[in-house]
Amino acid sequence: MKTGYQKYKVTSVQSASREKLLLMMYEACIRFVKQAIQAIETNNRAERGLNIGRAYDIVLELNNTLDHQVGGDIASNLEQLYMFITEQLTQANATGDPKHLENALKVLEILHQGWVEAVAKLKKEESVDR
Repeated sequence: MKTGYQKYKVTSVQSASREKLLLMMYEACIRFVKQAIQAIETNNRAERGLNIGRAYDIVLELNNTLDHQVGGDIASNLEQLYMFITEQLTQANATGDPKHLENALKVLEILHQGWVEAVAKLKKEESVDR
């Protein structure tokens, strides 16, 4: 049975714009990577694997949604960054070394900030055009 909070989360995702969904995916991925780092620090292998798996799934989804026809070089560059992140996540899961997660986290945070700025600019331009 779903709680009120779970229903709220489902509704917020279903009603979010594409831009908001993108930001939500990055935010969730960053959260899972941070939780995986904490799991390594507490030597909790199950939590480490679970959170790395969640982050990995999100990065794969981000990669799968790239449109190389429209995005051109930007899509190709993002694909390379996503491949780097998935490699770091794989290495972290295999070795338990948090440096791989920290490498992935740095890239994710930079990408998230870039998208936050791009979305804000887009919204500003849309409000000027109206």
